[in-house]
Amino acid sequence: MLGESLPVFGNWFYLRFIENEGMAFGITFGAQIGKVLLSVGRILLTAFLIYYLVRLIRRNKANIVSVVVLSLIIAGALGNIIDSLFYGLIFSESTYYSVATLFPPEGGYAPLLFGKVVDMFDFNLFMLPDWLPLFGGTHFFPAIFNVADSCVTVGVILFIIFNKKIILN
Repeated sequence: MLGESLPVFGNWFYLRFIENEGMAFGITFGAQIGKVLLSVGRILLTAFLIYYLVRLIRRNKANIVSVVVLSLIIAGALGNIIDSLFYGLIFSESTYYSVATLFPPEGGYAPLLFGKVVDMFDFNLFMLPDWLPLFGGTHFFPAIFNVADSCVTVGVILFIIFNKKIILN
């Protein structure tokens, strides 16, 4: 059920079922038009990255770092796009009291492009000290995320680290 949590390792790693209707950290903007712009923007950016990676490979200019970094970002983006595009079409709405059903007779809870992205990894590694401004008394990195988010994040971090080795022409 929505919000349900299962401990995996002690009290610091849980599988928690949530649905994110926005982008990172659940940020949303512009209601329905914002959701459409976010979905279309994800699709266009991912299509460009695929085109760019194929272009590098065809010109024999792709090195292993470029391929790995771009592939991680593309894979993560595609995972979240698929969730956003189709999840609402094939599942009933999740609630805190009932489990969503696959292919409900009345149809899914949202049309194409308006689905939510499922997030599930919840790490409560340690508490930040109370004296810390703004974030004191909260868990370090309280975000709940999924495998696709991890791929994009690792890809971007590798892009920053290896930016001199990544071919951009």
